[in-house]
Amino acid sequence: MKKSSMVLLSTMLSFSVLLGACGKAEEKNTASETPKTETETPKTETEAPKKDVSLRVFSTFGGTDTAREAFQAALDEFTSKNPNVKIENDTMSANDDGFRTKVNTDMNSGNEPDLLFYFVGTDAQGFVDAGKVVPLNDLLDADAEWKNGFSPAALENTRQKDGNIYAVPLTGFYEGLFVNKKIFADNNLELPTDWDKMKTAVSTLSKKGIIPLAAPFDQSHYVIEHFILSAAGSKGHNAGLADGIDPNWEKGYAAMKELYDLGAFPKDAATIDLSMASNYFGEGKAAMIIEGSWAMGNWKDANVIDNTTVMPFPAMPGGLGTGKDVIGGFGSGFYLSKSTYDNADKKDAAVALLKHMTSPAVIEKIALANGGTPAAANVQIKGANQTATDGFAMAASATSVNNPIDSMVAPETFSTLRAGVQAVVTGKKSPADVLKEAKNIEDQNKK
Repeated sequence: MKKSSMVLLSTMLSFSVLLGACGKAEEKNTASETPKTETETPKTETEAPKKDVSLRVFSTFGGTDTAREAFQAALDEFTSKNPNVKIENDTMSANDDGFRTKVNTDMNSGNEPDLLFYFVGTDAQGFVDAGKVVPLNDLLDADAEWKNGFSPAALENTRQKDGNIYAVPLTGFYEGLFVNKKIFADNNLELPTDWDKMKTAVSTLSKKGIIPLAAPFDQSHYVIEHFILSAAGSKGHNAGLADGIDPNWEKGYAAMKELYDLGAFPKDAATIDLSMASNYFGEGKAAMIIEGSWAMGNWKDANVIDNTTVMPFPAMPGGLGTGKDVIGGFGSGFYLSKSTYDNADKKDAAVALLKHMTSPAVIEKIALANGGTPAAANVQIKGANQTATDGFAMAASATSVNNPIDSMVAPETFSTLRAGVQAVVTGKKSPADVLKEAKNIEDQNKK
């Protein structure tokens, strides 16, 4: 479900104070305790049963994810308080496209994890429609303390088309153009705040043997999103391909070729993946990269970290973008398996774990680790570096905050859009041909 930018912007600014739990005082007389009344505030923590329980949690907090250790620590904290519960932390890296296949296979074969941390929107629609996960509206409404711990906008951003919330968020994200300011200064270049400055930077740096924009052709997720958002603006970007092909999408792909012809991309862009592209930037070999807030934790070179800022991708001439449009939001969350919810031996432990993993304290730790926007209503991210601070400011001043394109089209459609990047920039296909192929696949998936 799409969110208005104003609602999401208010979410991005919610970094003030940790949510404090308010307990209700119980009055006692000297002779005996006053019996509990019907109006007394109920317990909000679901206690895990004492019998041994095994739970499997699947997430993308694996590989080199910067919040991997914080995520595991949160699971360990739960099991230390509930020693009868054993947790299998089943993870894959989000940079490994195979994780989507694994999730779809597990959800369609009766091997659902008890808790699943996964995308919302189109990616989840299949197993949501199949009834594999539980609507969480009633659980949220029944526990006011838990529900009120979330930013309302964060919860809204995870609603599916039927109006139900199936996934509770942990952290959100923003994407942007990360720029090594030192490389620009050393080469007497202005920061790429508009298209002409971007082209000048690309041409100048390429001639000097510096990678202007670290990006792979295959895993071109962020390239596609930002070039189309720049060309088509928020409305055109968010329309997807449901109502036909926006001609500005062609303009976005044509702009990729324009920068490619100026030498924008790495010479091995056809064979590297997102991780390798990130390494080029993190090692100071590339001047720019389009990435998400989670990427900063992977860059260890202090000379890079201390000289990096993040800004919106510039608007291109003739396009509808404002130059301050941003990709971001709350695009993932924890799902509770229907089979687990219906299992009397597992239900209480799974619900308790779900509430623990989405508590303000855990959200704060994960957000600090991955640089994401906390889903908790009143969490202050202390110790964020200057780049993260610049990112939060970028999101706060954006004219629109938009969900990624891959949450709006079928996975097969997005794979075609990805494959089209190399075909277009190398002149093997026209933007119109690539978009026509993607539109045909999108139409077939809806039959």
